[in-house]
Amino acid sequence: MATQARRTRSERIEVRTTSEDRALIDRAVTASGTDLTSFVITNLTIAARRVLADRTEFALDDDGRDVWNEINERAPRDITGLRSLIDRPSPFVDE
Repeated sequence: MATQARRTRSERIEVRTTSEDRALIDRAVTASGTDLTSFVITNLTIAARRVLADRTEFALDDDGRDVWNEINERAPRDITGLRSLIDRPSPFVDE
């Protein structure tokens, strides 16, 4: 496991929960072999990164926007097999 530099934790997060949720969390903390703070912070930061990775709006400076536009103006490539894959019926749609 990669060793991470110890950071000073100075900010506080408080949450309200049900006794059932707390018991579940406590069991998961025990199973993971860590403490509650580490467990919560690790899982909250993973969730936060997933949310932010799925953003649909990005801000670019002028240089970034120029590069983005250049990439999007390129002619499409013909990728072997892609057309047949796209034309295949979806397995997730009931017909």
